[in-house]
Amino acid sequence: MRVAFVGLGVMGNPMAGYLVQAGHEVTVFNRNPARANKWQEQYGGEIAATPAAAAQGAEIVLSCVGNDDDVRDVILAEDGILQGIAAGGVIVDHTTASAVVAREVYDAAEEKEVGFLDAPLSGGQAGAENGQLTIMVGGDDLVYERVLPVMDAYAKACTLIGSVGSGQLAKMVNQICIAGVVQGLSEGLHFAKRAGLDPAKVIGAISKGAAQSWQMENRWETMVADDFDFGFAVEWMRKDLKIALDEAERNGAALDMTRLVDGYYAEVQELGGNRWDTSSLIARLEKI
Repeated sequence: MRVAFVGLGVMGNPMAGYLVQAGHEVTVFNRNPARANKWQEQYGGEIAATPAAAAQGAEIVLSCVGNDDDVRDVILAEDGILQGIAAGGVIVDHTTASAVVAREVYDAAEEKEVGFLDAPLSGGQAGAENGQLTIMVGGDDLVYERVLPVMDAYAKACTLIGSVGSGQLAKMVNQICIAGVVQGLSEGLHFAKRAGLDPAKVIGAISKGAAQSWQMENRWETMVADDFDFGFAVEWMRKDLKIALDEAERNGAALDMTRLVDGYYAEVQELGGNRWDTSSLIARLEKI
């Protein structure tokens, strides 16, 4: 298919590459032209000067940018995707953003007879680089079925959650759960060290039972080693948690733990950990 990809950050760069490897004709746009040039050197494909230009002639346009304002900029602005994509095309936004902006873009796309899916990602940079992302999708069934073979190029699992905005709401659930798990693991490891236990033996024992988690399996060693210069940055996690907390204000959900952990991440930022992996929650405990 003829597809376009807008946003070549740590996630979008390898995702667009997988589209090329899957045999699609890919045109890319990135606000930093140097990054687009580097992508082209590695994968081939075409570079466009604007999101609108990237969307011209594309059957499906995928985007992965930073936040709500970035989504509006690359899709709804005068030189945005909606200005270039033809009726009958589909826009898929992989940005972790609000359900509010997802519905806003859906309405604008519908006026132009363009399909839209909100499709935030889980799996982080490693998942993008390995083509093993989990995708939570909101939108119409027929549009989803049309786009699914394309997303399969970089995903291990795609799930249509419900109507537009549902993908973003599911991603909020994902981040809420991660926040609690990482805080619990941080306190457990911190307790084990203070109690004079060997963390490796403790994890070896409890990771085979009900306490097991992806965070435990993949992060306990680096947490004990005070190594956080990798992974999903604290500043990104706080952006995501703010989206969830804002949505909770609208729907009345009680997110006491999430609000508490968000405050702990603020303390990690004060320690200089703005770009540390989210597992750095343990760092604030070790400083106490």
